[in-house]
Amino acid sequence: MEAKQLGFSDKQIARVIRSDEISIRKLRYEYQILPKVKLIDTLAAEYPAKTNYCYLTYNGEEDEIPKKKLKKALLLGSGPYRIGSSVEFDWCCVTTAETLRKRGWETVLINCNPETVSTDYDSSDRLYFEELTFETVADIYEKERPEGVILSMGGQIPNNLALALHKSGSNVFGTQPEHIDRAEDRNKFSGLLDKLKIDQPVWQELKSIQSASKFATHIGYPVLVRPSYVLSGAAMDVAYDEKELKKYLKVAAKVSQEHPVVISKFVEGAKEVEIDAVAKEGRLVIYAISEHIENAGVHSGDASVVLPAQRLYLETVRKVLSISKKIARSLKISGPFNIQFLAEDNDVRVIECNLRASRSFPFVSKVTGYNFAEIATYTMLGEDIKGKFETTNLNYVGVKVPQFSFQRIFGADPILRVEMSSTGEVACLGENVYEAYLKALLSTGLELPKKSIFLSLGGEENKFKFIDSARKLKGLGLKIYATDKTAQFLNKLGIKCLRLYKLHEARSPNLLDFLKDKKIDLVINITDPHIRREIDDDYKIRRAAVDWGVSLFTNLQAADLFIESLERGVPLSSEPWEYYLGNEKLSLKSY
Repeated sequence: MEAKQLGFSDKQIARVIRSDEISIRKLRYEYQILPKVKLIDTLAAEYPAKTNYCYLTYNGEEDEIPKKKLKKALLLGSGPYRIGSSVEFDWCCVTTAETLRKRGWETVLINCNPETVSTDYDSSDRLYFEELTFETVADIYEKERPEGVILSMGGQIPNNLALALHKSGSNVFGTQPEHIDRAEDRNKFSGLLDKLKIDQPVWQELKSIQSASKFATHIGYPVLVRPSYVLSGAAMDVAYDEKELKKYLKVAAKVSQEHPVVISKFVEGAKEVEIDAVAKEGRLVIYAISEHIENAGVHSGDASVVLPAQRLYLETVRKVLSISKKIARSLKISGPFNIQFLAEDNDVRVIECNLRASRSFPFVSKVTGYNFAEIATYTMLGEDIKGKFETTNLNYVGVKVPQFSFQRIFGADPILRVEMSSTGEVACLGENVYEAYLKALLSTGLELPKKSIFLSLGGEENKFKFIDSARKLKGLGLKIYATDKTAQFLNKLGIKCLRLYKLHEARSPNLLDFLKDKKIDLVINITDPHIRREIDDDYKIRRAAVDWGVSLFTNLQAADLFIESLERGVPLSSEPWEYYLGNEKLSLKSY
């Protein structure tokens, strides 16, 4: 009891006495060492507190839980904001709480982030301001005795608790925990895809560094290192040689100690496609298929997403839908889910499946006009959803782009990779993808170039791919500056380009001076992924652009679309959301 009163968790106590969390929990219950529920006193003890803010303590004598006769659901929030977990999941939680209330349910929410809307006093019937750990959630479940717990709306953190809560006797609403584990466990999910004869990149579970190296050599580099049960692609990376592979495997094994690490072939140059959907007992209820502007290799949270997809073959869309239905049936999905795909021509392969609401749920809801989180809540409660939902044939386009905070993170490399680095996002609607994309970028603080652009294109392939965009820049009347090799390449093609010396070269004209003097409006730095060093010229260029407040592109596909949008000169109208959805959809449709 003394250790618990001092604030030690079961897991910490277990570590000290060389036991495990479950054994300590059983011991606590055997000796009735249990927390008490108390209401947060917002009146400094001047009057009896009647708030709905609760907390657990081992320094109390009795519980203060208000009694109601309503059906009760326990809802897990998204926890602290961090890279990979932001307001998108909180929107899903608030929507779920509102939907439960409309259906006459009492909502008990667990979250520990005062920045969220879900922790407002009127968002739920009762709020536990507690951390999202197995011990805390299981203790509150025992105290509240709800009909069940909803954990698929708060992102990866609550989803990771599914199996442990299920084993402790908690009833989980929606997709059952054993199926969540089959999707989250990379080894089990890859095995499931093989069983269903669904195409995926060649893969192997990590058993040893030696076997991993042998496998990578056999299938050919680059390979993708993928831990299980991780948030925002933590410790995920692309290895281009054996040295990088060994380095990334050690990090991944440390991050994902209790779950397998999988190595798979990294497919270069493929398009990435996503489906956000809701299913009931394995049957698809509603879906939205979107495409990434950037090719595969950029985390979905950092990618620019287009809905409805504008550049997909009909056969690709058909395959995406067919595969999604197969997976939904096999995993008996009831509730929200998201699947990511690789698409090359009409060859479609599955990357991963998340049996929870994704961070793009608010985006697809706003663009289509159908509230995916609300529909998912109904399915988890067992309600039938009737009607058809049109999510592809829209008269407008939505684009979601990432918001980064690199100016606040000193020394961080502002480049897009498979591990997420954005801290927010912006979405805009337009008559076409060009208008929506420009409006979204401008909303992040990007400024349109008026005078000049600096180019640094690594590798011959990137230089050739950028030729059309370089000509468009010249046609827009923008002065082009570039690094030595890029300038030589473009000048040979008749695209006039002025050379600037790199930052470490003490010669003039120098890029650093031009950035300081605001002589450059935009930097486009495209690296050769096969050449990677911790600190190199490309990193210094990117970092200098961020430090001097100059807009930066580090992805070829994103830069191409941006330049094409500029060339088209599309008018950027500022219309309200209702203008695009029509008067019949003045709010998200309820069902």
